[in-house]
Amino acid sequence: MKSLLLAGAMMIASGTCVFAQGGYWVAGNRATSKCEIVTSNPVVNAQVGGNIWFGTGPYSSPDDAKLARSTLSSCRAVEEPPADTQNDEKKSD
Repeated sequence: MKSLLLAGAMMIASGTCVFAQGGYWVAGNRATSKCEIVTSNPVVNAQVGGNIWFGTGPYSSPDDAKLARSTLSSCRAVEEPPADTQNDEKKSD
């Protein structure tokens, strides 16, 4: 009985770790001077000559990551393109 409880606890713990890996991160890229939204945990390697100087997250959705990016002082404001650019072009013809 104890071995079944232990096995169940191990399965729950490993399942929690797997689900914790998903998400969105905001990473500061020194090479492009931009803050990018990425889907994997960024490796901060600025001390050894790398391009990523910070990473925050994980966030549950891209909208949460965009909101976090807008609040970081290291990130400049990013202009998002309008969603209906194709419809605007057809109207002007």
